[in-house]
Amino acid sequence: MVYIINKHGEPLMPTDDHRMVRLLLKANKAIVVRRTPFTIQLTHNTHEYRQPIILGIDAGSKTVGLSAVANGIEVIAAELKPRNDVSGLISKRADYRRGRRYRKTRYRKPRFKNRVGSKPKGWIAPSIWVKIHNHLQGIILVCKLLPITKVIIETAEFDIHMLKALIEGKPIPTGIEYQQGEQYGHYNVRQYILWRDNHKCQSCKGKHKEPKLYVIGLDSLPTGGFAPNNLITVCKVCAKLIGQGKLEKPKKRTNAYRGLRDAVFMGIMRDRLIDATKKQFPDIEITQTKGYITKMAREAAGLPKSHINDALCITENPNASRSDSIYLIQPVRSHNRKIHKSKIYKGGYRKRHQSAKEVFGFQLYDKVLYKGKECFIFGKRTSGSFDIRQLGGIEISGGTSHKNLTLLERRKSLLIERRAASSHA
Repeated sequence: MVYIINKHGEPLMPTDDHRMVRLLLKANKAIVVRRTPFTIQLTHNTHEYRQPIILGIDAGSKTVGLSAVANGIEVIAAELKPRNDVSGLISKRADYRRGRRYRKTRYRKPRFKNRVGSKPKGWIAPSIWVKIHNHLQGIILVCKLLPITKVIIETAEFDIHMLKALIEGKPIPTGIEYQQGEQYGHYNVRQYILWRDNHKCQSCKGKHKEPKLYVIGLDSLPTGGFAPNNLITVCKVCAKLIGQGKLEKPKKRTNAYRGLRDAVFMGIMRDRLIDATKKQFPDIEITQTKGYITKMAREAAGLPKSHINDALCITENPNASRSDSIYLIQPVRSHNRKIHKSKIYKGGYRKRHQSAKEVFGFQLYDKVLYKGKECFIFGKRTSGSFDIRQLGGIEISGGTSHKNLTLLERRKSLLIERRAASSHA
């Protein structure tokens, strides 16, 4: 499928008549504006006939399915992988800043300007905001390629209290029990953890007879956060030994709650994604559907479970003629503002982190051709050696010379790769 935009940059109906496209390019009546998905722009005025096109979005925390259907034909199918590295990057940045303040400004009093009470109304965590932004990026991309007339987004609602009860084997909550959560009747998380552990060190079981108790995390903040199942009570002696690496932390109670992160994200982002899409496209009809409706349509059509199949069913055309290719979309960070490397050398010296933007004419995330394969640059060295991969983490070469690469397309905020539909799992 070749996507077409008019002289003014507005999308027209796509075509699968490749002969016509070649003739337009040869006669200089069109130019190529995008390699993947292949898009041409007409250089002359033409009749702008458009058909209704419905875009289905299977929203998700880790994978987003996109499918657009026009007149019973699927004109685009794509999977987008939202970024999941923001939480870890923010925690790492906090550690760097804390260390720098301790080294250079120990005299400064703590300033708590980043607490929830000081944040503006409607604030959400950056790790959630970036995923909503990635959803919106995918919708904007499709709307630039196709004259979308309607967008249907599947939104999911999860009963977190019920899921926790099922994990713990407890009765399903009803009525007022939904207001009486795990920490009901306690002032804060620390007091609840101490009460849960019977005010006893969970490492030495009170053998040190140390009256001062601490609440520590079993996993790092990006991994476990401040959830009660990630916190445990230890005494002062055990806390010191754990900090020195002489004593192992007590075993974690359960890792089952980790799977609820995606459910919590969907609950937070649901209304925000709908509002952001309506604000971005005021002239397009934006509606939402539920997961059980999608499942019913998918089973009736006999389609296997996948994000792209769900997105097709969301368009209300589950029996549409399928696209012969699938586009994989991966958002990447645009800037890395880290000035120095983390390692501190002898004498307090730290190397500069930023390297040259271009090395032998190539930069990070450029699309290149290597031995007949289209791939992306995920790592570069000043010597001219590059780490090239395909999307999905498929490594092509860990260190190939720049002489073996041919530049195809400059980096963008969205890396897009085309694959045959039959080869996609």
